[in-house]
Amino acid sequence: MTTKQSLLDNLAKSWYSALDTHEPLHTLTEMLDPKDLKMIFPEATLSGIEGFTSWYEGVIRIFFDEVHQVQKVEILSDSANSATVSVVVKWEASRWRAPSAKSERIMLLAYQTWEVDFATQASGLIKSYTVDRLEYLPGSASL
Repeated sequence: MTTKQSLLDNLAKSWYSALDTHEPLHTLTEMLDPKDLKMIFPEATLSGIEGFTSWYEGVIRIFFDEVHQVQKVEILSDSANSATVSVVVKWEASRWRAPSAKSERIMLLAYQTWEVDFATQASGLIKSYTVDRLEYLPGSASL
């Protein structure tokens, strides 16, 4: 039997893999709660699939050569149908701003809190996703 921890590990790895490869929108929205989604990023607070769609279509036109490495997925609280999870991910991405001659590399650790719902899908759906803080690594460009 699969444990909730392994389901959460798989969800995080699948999520970041899809972001790295700029997967089609439906690949990502299948991992999101279609009813109650709320996402808080440093630059925006999003509600629902429509809010995520607008954000995603914007960021895939800004960042490239993305690499997400999951550092930690830790259950903070757990019930039969949900879990609150601390996620730490190392993110690297390049960005080019016209008319610069070269791109910039962003390298940071993103500390996040997710709420994952297991009531409607056994593998879990991300219901809330909050970026709590960013820690830039040496030599990184800033957002």
